[in-house]
This record gives sequence, C-alpha cells and structure tokens, in this order.
Amino acid sequence: MIPITPVLTDCALFEGVADDDLSSLLHCLGAKHITCARGECIMAEGTPARHVGVLLSGQVQLVRTDYYGNRSILLNIRPGQLFAESFACVGTEHLPVSVVAAENCEALLLDCRRVLTSCCSACAFHSRIIHNLLQIMAHKNLALHRKTLITSGRTTREKLMTYLLMQAKEAGQADFTIPFDRQGLADYLGVDRSGLSAEMSKLKKEGVLDFYRSDFRLLRPPED
Repeated sequence: MIPITPVLTDCALFEGVADDDLSSLLHCLGAKHITCARGECIMAEGTPARHVGVLLSGQVQLVRTDYYGNRSILLNIRPGQLFAESFACVGTEHLPVSVVAAENCEALLLDCRRVLTSCCSACAFHSRIIHNLLQIMAHKNLALHRKTLITSGRTTREKLMTYLLMQAKEAGQADFTIPFDRQGLADYLGVDRSGLSAEMSKLKKEGVLDFYRSDFRLLRPPED
C-alpha cells in the first residue's frame, strides 16, 4: 500500500481526484514506489521511456551529458512535480537525458500506458489526469523556453544575471534562494564553474549582488 501524503494530494497530476479515491487510482496506474540515494540514476540516457515519475521527496535533475562527459542540467525537479512524462507519452525508445537523484529521494513510477489508456472499469479519473498531464507538460515547455532565454546570453555574466533577475522576479523580492549549489548552477547555465565563480566575485565587488552559498541578494542593476 502506497501511503497517501500531502505531496501526493497536492500534486498537479491528481488535481480534481478525491483523497479517498487516490489509493485505488494509483493501483490502477500501476504505481511503483522507489527510493534512490544521491547521485543514483533513476532513468538512464539511452533506455526506453516507459514511466511517468512523481517525486515525493528530495530532488532530481534531468541531465544531458555530451561526448566528452560535460554535464548540462535541463530541469530541476522538486517534490510534487513530474519527471520524464513527455518522453514516456511519446514512447521514446532512447531517452536523450538521464534522470539523476540530486539528493536522497523517494518517487512513484506510473505506467504511462495505463495513464493514457482507460482501464477496463472505465475509471472516471483517467480523463481528468490526462487533462492535468497536458497542462503540466505545457508548463514544462515554458520552463524549457525560459532556460533557452537564459542560456542564449553571450557571456557567463549575461547568463548569470538573466537567471538571477528571473529568480528575484519569481520570488517577488531581492532576497531569494536558488535550487543549485555552485557546480549545479554552472551545469544549468552551461558555463565553466571557475569562470562562474570569478564572475560572481566581480559582481559582488561591483556591489551588484551579495551571496552566501545558494542565498542571493540583488543590490542594484548591473552596468552595461
């Protein structure tokens, strides 16, 4: 029996599904509960996409690795969010990314065929979760578009400031916390870690921003 937690009941995929019906729905979807240690690969690049993941705790990342082993973080997944849903819905035979545990985590893996196909009992919730799934995928596309805007900057400084300004706007204030450590931020921006650290130090000396680990504060607009 999979425990019904607040993370599950608040998950956008199950919006409109009564809490009392969630257990039977998870059984209908072939839900499998997994636990992973930090650094463990949940879904490996090159393998078939068969499952929609729901993160219950911890943090996972969608990571692309090039021929020379350079990593690029495409998305950062938090509890209650989905992962690999687009690839599973398309039926991708060779995942173009890996799903990696950035922290110790728990997740549910849902059989995508059961998500997209009504069961023999004509479960009334299938049409609802398909509707929810489409909305989630649309939001993910917007997030990828946002990343494209960030990484299209010509310099490390432009990429970093575009990202930080977006984070401040989302937080609604000049003080905010980002979901990356220094290496993770470099991988997300697609830049060298040492170059990123050097640029951050310059911006701090210029009085543009202040930071400690993953906590940031914008002080004034940067000069052109």
